[in-house]
Amino acid sequence: MKFHAPKAAFAALALGIAPVSMIALSAPAAAQIVPGIGIANPDAIVAASSAFQNAETQRQTTYKAQIDQAEARRAAIAAQLEPLYTKLEADSQAASPNRQALQQQAAQIQQIEQSGQAEINRLLQPVALSRAYVVEQISDQLTAAMDAAKARRKITLVLSPNGVISADQAYNLNQDVVNELNRLIPNAQLVPPQGWMPRAQREAAAQQQAQQPAAQPAAQPATSR
Repeated sequence: MKFHAPKAAFAALALGIAPVSMIALSAPAAAQIVPGIGIANPDAIVAASSAFQNAETQRQTTYKAQIDQAEARRAAIAAQLEPLYTKLEADSQAASPNRQALQQQAAQIQQIEQSGQAEINRLLQPVALSRAYVVEQISDQLTAAMDAAKARRKITLVLSPNGVISADQAYNLNQDVVNELNRLIPNAQLVPPQGWMPRAQREAAAQQQAQQPAAQPAAQPATSR
């Protein structure tokens, strides 16, 4: 049976968000183990794989220029905002604060924050695209790794940790799957090909193209007899 992992989990990883659950699961000290059952967390497994960890390290060098530029802009925006925050706080503590002026100051700060974050996101877009490319390569091997780990552990039912309140550590299948992933894909390609898009974007583009009406055939010129 094919192993299905939530797309949101891989999207979170692609954005650099830490996995919700760690590799280890909390467990009671003693419990009767039911054979054939395992618990696995796909996003934690991908994040713990050698391919993902190696890529995270290599990316700091490969995309150093973009990262440094984004950090410089972040620092500049913070320096621009600091006196505005100070003034807003001071004005709000006045005996009779001007509510309209405070709202205008807050709106100005919000506009700078939003435009600054958008600029930083644009600068870091190659970095985010690289992470998404790595995550997709690893996730493409996740089903095979899961099947191999299940066969090795004689597991027939795999549960998500989100649906388990407490379980013995013996049910934890994460490290077994990580080991299989490391065997199948020890390293991932860091830089995506030109024009590459994450799977979700490719599928959305294909669906949109499929929904477009077919082009009308050109009218045939009349022939004289």
